[in-house]
Amino acid sequence: MTTFINLKPRIGEEALQELLSYSMFPDPDMIEAAITAYHEDPTWELYGLEQEGTVVAMIGFTEEEGRVLHIRHLVVHPEFRRIGYGRGVILELLEARKPSALRAETDEEAVDFYRGNGFSVVSLGEQYPGVERFACTYDAEVG
Repeated sequence: MTTFINLKPRIGEEALQELLSYSMFPDPDMIEAAITAYHEDPTWELYGLEQEGTVVAMIGFTEEEGRVLHIRHLVVHPEFRRIGYGRGVILELLEARKPSALRAETDEEAVDFYRGNGFSVVSLGEQYPGVERFACTYDAEVG
């Protein structure tokens, strides 16, 4: 059985920190800044899907004006990818928080995941040398 749980109190766990690191550029300073934000900033929330004691997916977000949730991090454990946990963690978040919209910014590697899950996608152009970024929006009130 998979359960949707608040992971923020557990952000100090090494396994969760490692999982979180998979969702961002492998820069130790960026990873540490994200861990610190989840640990110290009350506006940064972190939830996940846990199955038999293993966190298989995590979604970190902040809430913006108008019940819009800005996805900061979305990651599925490498051993559990491509079997629905990414979609599952989004669906659980939609059910639990009932936002008006979800927003995320991503790279070319993950843009098809968002597009395939009903997000509209707009290119932001080359934000870093050789790296195109995309704004992804899901209108939860339309579905």
